[in-house]
Amino acid sequence: MARRREIPQIRRRPGKPDCKRLTSAASYHGLSVCEAVPKSDATDDRTKTVEFNVKPGGVVHTFTEGIREYKCSFTYASQGGTNEQWLMSVGLSDDDRLFSCSVWRPQGKSYLFFTQFKAELKGTKIEYANAYSQTAAGGQSDVPLKPEEITIGDSTVTHTDGKFNAQLSKLTVIGRTRHDEL
Repeated sequence: MARRREIPQIRRRPGKPDCKRLTSAASYHGLSVCEAVPKSDATDDRTKTVEFNVKPGGVVHTFTEGIREYKCSFTYASQGGTNEQWLMSVGLSDDDRLFSCSVWRPQGKSYLFFTQFKAELKGTKIEYANAYSQTAAGGQSDVPLKPEEITIGDSTVTHTDGKFNAQLSKLTVIGRTRHDEL
């Protein structure tokens, strides 16, 4: 069983911008971080960040978090090194139309070699997804995986067999909920 620990939410200072545009792929879909991630005044039931261990050894592990009926599952197998502390953040937009999930290593680059990974959103249809071999930390920038390294479906994002280079440090997925106003 994975060790779970709630991470306090970071509040932005008043007057600071609350959102930035995602990559051009997200812009193409008309999504921005401010739409996908609840604002700092959102209630605690709309966002959650949890710490978990990513364990090497080649065994398949799954870590799942959710808000209401929406769930994000991260399934992986990795080799080399020792356990790494990772975070999973899930968020539901104020209008209940977008559910976001980010899984990442806060120290930046992971030193594990991933033999496989899959992120699955339940209750949504994926609108945007991207994976990174390195995350912004210590003055470094996010380094996205090549488009051919990942496969994006309606509800899953997976590594592409034979093309994935075993490096993963961050995964971001945004799904549109099936929530419709009457």
